[in-house]
Amino acid sequence: MIKLRRKERRKNKNERYTILDFIVDVLFWIPELLFLPFRLLFIGGRYLFRLFSDF
Repeated sequence: MIKLRRKERRKNKNERYTILDFIVDVLFWIPELLFLPFRLLFIGGRYLFRLFSDF
């Protein structure tokens, strides 16, 4: 019963994507974008090392 009431409240509020939500999303994505190239280099290096170390 309580869950149903909470759902009804959320529907009635009709919450939108706010500027604060955008800022929080950007703050979470910045570290991902900074570390992505290094992560790709690391994974590619491991793959190449495994490829050539099997011989």
